[in-house]
Amino acid sequence: MSKQVVVVGGGVIGLLTAFNLAAKVGQVVVCDQGEVGRESSWAGGGIVSPLYPWRYSPAVTALAHWSQDFYPQLGERLFASTGLDPEVHTTGLYWLDLDDEAEALAWAERERRPLSAVDISAAYDAVPVLGPGFKHAIFMAGVANVRNPRLVKSLKAALLALPNVTLREHCQVSGFVHEHGRVTGVQTADGVLTADEVVLSAGAWSGDLLRTLGLELPVEPVKGQMILFKCAEDFLPSMVLAKGRYAIPRRDGHILVGSTLEHAGYDKTPTEDALASLKASAIELLPELKDATVVGHWAGLRPGSPEGIPYIGPVPGHDGLWLNCGHYRNGLVLAPASCQLFTDLLTGAEPIIDPAPYAPVGRLG
Repeated sequence: MSKQVVVVGGGVIGLLTAFNLAAKVGQVVVCDQGEVGRESSWAGGGIVSPLYPWRYSPAVTALAHWSQDFYPQLGERLFASTGLDPEVHTTGLYWLDLDDEAEALAWAERERRPLSAVDISAAYDAVPVLGPGFKHAIFMAGVANVRNPRLVKSLKAALLALPNVTLREHCQVSGFVHEHGRVTGVQTADGVLTADEVVLSAGAWSGDLLRTLGLELPVEPVKGQMILFKCAEDFLPSMVLAKGRYAIPRRDGHILVGSTLEHAGYDKTPTEDALASLKASAIELLPELKDATVVGHWAGLRPGSPEGIPYIGPVPGHDGLWLNCGHYRNGLVLAPASCQLFTDLLTGAEPIIDPAPYAPVGRLG
């Protein structure tokens, strides 16, 4: 296909969409209002699983399972081609004192996922730094985390090496261009960018852009704050989650603890209240963090959507315009599957999974 495609938004969804399309179409241009990969893709934790996978619909589960299986080879491919390792780090994940443990175990049996109840003493043996007082644990082996700032750097480097891809940073898109009943480009501060197809992957800002067409996309910014500690490399051997908060070990000993869920519009200011709350959760989970240094505290904006089901496919009534957005808390988890499914749809290939649950048709106001 000799098409020119413009991708609006350079987070992990936009970058991986461009990466997949580059081998299938003529030219790809990625526009981002800031630096690529610096919004929620950079700010998130990078657990390659929904936090509570059994609480999601089959639509989210289907994307998550495909992505989880694909992530190791994506990491290896990007590392080999760019020299930048996204660090897909398989540690497994412990959930502690869940209210819906029975539902989790039933889901695991139904979906054939390696999640099982473990004796709490076994959890303490596996994670000696765990705080006291926990009574129940379930564990899923094989769950990885990806070092998301490195993932987006690696994707950016891979795209810069491709002759038919252009990255346009600090290039804000303000609207869409129509000709003869179809979308033929985007309006930017630098003028019009023409395209055969336009892909909206602008995260929390996607709803604002679609509103310029009189369409209501129920995607809104949901603020999340995180803190980062520096510990010894072997301090935390596995991810742990309790009371809605999680700790994620990186290979070099950094420990991420998150996160908050706040409806605060586009305000990304880190707050002292959130810092205190996250520190308290961190120390309850892992008491030795009381003496560890907080080396980072930041906030990002998730693209909140109903039930966390993304919008993937063509926009009805606007030929030439496509969506790949609205992944809420699971953009990093679902990116490989979402972007492969999207590429299949745009190029007319056999889709990797049933695309119907993600289709924008009938889901826009």
